[in-house]
Amino acid sequence: MSEDVPEAIELLPPSEPVHLLDPDGTYHEDPDHPLDLDDGQLRELYRLMVVTRKVDREAINLQRQGQLGVYASCMGQEAAQVGSAYALTAADWIFPSYRELGAALVREVDAVGLLQLYRGTWLSDHDPYVHNFGLMSIPIGTQALHATGFAMGARFEDNPLVTMVYFGDGGTSEGDPHEAMTFAGVFKAPVIFFVQNNQYAISVPLKRQTAAPTLAHKAVGYGLPGYRCDGNDVLATYAVTRKAVERARSGEGPAFIEALTYRMEAHTTSDDPTRYRSKEELEEAAKTDPIARMRNYLTQRDLYDDTFENEVDEQAKDTATTVRAGIYDAPHGDPMELFEHVYRDPSGYFEEQRERLRAELAGGEG
Repeated sequence: MSEDVPEAIELLPPSEPVHLLDPDGTYHEDPDHPLDLDDGQLRELYRLMVVTRKVDREAINLQRQGQLGVYASCMGQEAAQVGSAYALTAADWIFPSYRELGAALVREVDAVGLLQLYRGTWLSDHDPYVHNFGLMSIPIGTQALHATGFAMGARFEDNPLVTMVYFGDGGTSEGDPHEAMTFAGVFKAPVIFFVQNNQYAISVPLKRQTAAPTLAHKAVGYGLPGYRCDGNDVLATYAVTRKAVERARSGEGPAFIEALTYRMEAHTTSDDPTRYRSKEELEEAAKTDPIARMRNYLTQRDLYDDTFENEVDEQAKDTATTVRAGIYDAPHGDPMELFEHVYRDPSGYFEEQRERLRAELAGGEG
């Protein structure tokens, strides 16, 4: 066998996901996944998850009040997003789907600007180059191609950055991630494919999406190592992602991470999850809540007290209040902006569409 082709056995994912924290906060040391986090960083991971959940709830409320057209909640997936994003350096790039509020807050992206996407005002009102955080992507899986292309370009330029792309279990059933992983494997692009397996692709359960033993097994076909972690365990998620990132940065190529988590809310605010999952299933999933788990761990470490709790709660409330003030009754932009920043040399048909919308708007004003 060629030295460039890894043995399949080296790529196979573990039968059990990496798990460091029990729901009661008990920590299990794993020599293969050591932690390098100090007390301040442990508290920061908790803070980010709490703020994420508070802003997430505020966004749902805003949608119910007609201020957002739709919203995709990340409740229950805070550990998967915060832990993985925290494992990157500031120079690394993140390419999100439409659910990565937690990862965005790790990168200090303004939540008000981010939610403009769901208000229909603008395509996420932040500068990707300031935060190294791409625009949120509504099409399923297309961002995997963006992350791979960016990583390939960085490798050709000897730039040591790593990219990470988020998509869900449903995204693994789409063609774009397949193409992205094929290219990444062949060119050893430093990209991490981070899959949040939240058990449902809208209403379709995982067992109806794949016959593979796990989603991480799919990585073998692309020559990628498959990793698995407890996605409701922020420390396990961080440790597994950091290992994959270090491997990619050293030139060993891409990796696939399956974070097993659970979507506590609906797929989006236009979805009715009671049609396809039971109350008992939801109650069982709530027992592994990632925020409660980390709070229990911090308490055992004597890192959680009333003062810290109040500080975190106040910051979460302040951030949510800022989001509400920035979104509620916010003015909409000019609809003609739809045609800006699309083509350098627009085609004739493109110009016709622009003029048709201009005429419609003028007619409506009359």
